[in-house]
Amino acid sequence: MIEPRRLKHFAILAETLHFGRAAERLGMTQPPLSQSIQALEAELGARLFQRTRRSVALTPFGESWLPHVRAALEALEALPEAARRLRDGEAGRLALSFVGTATYSVLPSLVRAYAARFPDVEIALTEATSDVQISRLLAGEGHAGLIVAPPSGALPEALAYLPLLSEPLVAAVPESLGDREDPLAPEEAIRAPLILFPRPAAPAFHDLVTGYVRAHGGEAKVAQEATQMQTIVSLVSAGLGLALVPASLRNLARTGVRYRDLRDKAPILETGLVWRRAEAAPTLRGFLEVAREARG
Repeated sequence: MIEPRRLKHFAILAETLHFGRAAERLGMTQPPLSQSIQALEAELGARLFQRTRRSVALTPFGESWLPHVRAALEALEALPEAARRLRDGEAGRLALSFVGTATYSVLPSLVRAYAARFPDVEIALTEATSDVQISRLLAGEGHAGLIVAPPSGALPEALAYLPLLSEPLVAAVPESLGDREDPLAPEEAIRAPLILFPRPAAPAFHDLVTGYVRAHGGEAKVAQEATQMQTIVSLVSAGLGLALVPASLRNLARTGVRYRDLRDKAPILETGLVWRRAEAAPTLRGFLEVAREARG
């Protein structure tokens, strides 16, 4: 590899076309500069300068090579600043996964705030259920995830968790149950077939729904299971049953679906941020800072 100092010697001499002035700018004497240029020419196998006792001029080869050298030197000079920005999380990549429900609540505001503070960071977003996110993080994939809060004590010790949002569940009902917007009575939820997440994908969410039904003397009658909230709401629209969903799902308007509060005390669903305790990615540190501010 060509020594960077020789590239700088060449570039300065190409600007001044005078060994004495170039040596002065470089803070060296003329003989070492002449030796450096000669060594560079020998390494390249071509002359860079035409020299006489009175003048120095670039050869056609030297003139053609000069832009490449300047670009290389600019890149070298930019390396320390690039390293600082990567070290401080101002550049790089953030791999963030999220559950579908977060799309209608915390995800947009978090990503918007983070992107505004760190505009040069590439944000890679992947939708996945909570169980899949946890498995991927344990396998060393991605940086963090927005998940439905797991049951107490269920999160692996290797992962850290930050609660971000708690919201009540509401009922998404088909218009065939009536164009009403009054709170849904527990007996209505008990009688209707349910559409909900499969338990392995989101055990806390699943247990909130089935627990609500059992708490009011019923047994959950599961008509359909789906792992994406848009699919669940679409199945409600098709009249296949009702679903208990986070209140933020009111932001998902769908023909044939009404959202109704629950008349009795509604279950509370928590969404939070999970990441590896040992994760040291600078971009993650910045995201955690934004998330903590948003939570505050």
